[in-house]
Amino acid sequence: MEALLGLANWSTLLVCMVIKLPQLVAVLAARSARGVSLESLVLELSGFLVFLRYQSYYSYPLETYLEYPILIAQDVILLLFVLHYSGNMKQALPYIVIFVGGWYFLTLQKWIIDLAMNLCTLISAASKFAQLRCLWQTRDSGQVSALTWSMSAYTCATRIVTTVMTTNDLMVLVRFIIMLVLNIWVTATILRYRKTEKTD
Repeated sequence: MEALLGLANWSTLLVCMVIKLPQLVAVLAARSARGVSLESLVLELSGFLVFLRYQSYYSYPLETYLEYPILIAQDVILLLFVLHYSGNMKQALPYIVIFVGGWYFLTLQKWIIDLAMNLCTLISAASKFAQLRCLWQTRDSGQVSALTWSMSAYTCATRIVTTVMTTNDLMVLVRFIIMLVLNIWVTATILRYRKTEKTD
């Protein structure tokens, strides 16, 4: 069991170190953020920040959430590129202020972090639905990376295993199950519209 836990933790960390690279490369290569939902990205980043703050607040084992600072850093970089290529760099400062302020606000009272964690699953699910809506509306996967989304599905699957084996926190477990299903759905939708793009 320890070997499985170690494999799940380390493979998750390794995948998360490069998880946003395919998306970043696609946006940079095209010099366009076409198909990448800004709303989805902001919601995802919010969910990551809440989840990291919750895990650290309750002193969960570091190896069960070590990837979140890496994911947050990559999301911030991706957010800046999306803002740049969509001509909205002026929005960067307000986002930074809100995210930094929110980080400190979350732990002012225990009930705030608990409520935020309860809402975290909804926030993260909303981020996936925002990307799905963007794909459905445009019927074009544009610069959206199926590899990034499939790696997200993989990390959710490994985190289901690590959560069951370590903290057994039901809120965290439910979050990862829902995110796994939604990440697979987004990946399938990206591939569907990419395939449509090539056959036309």
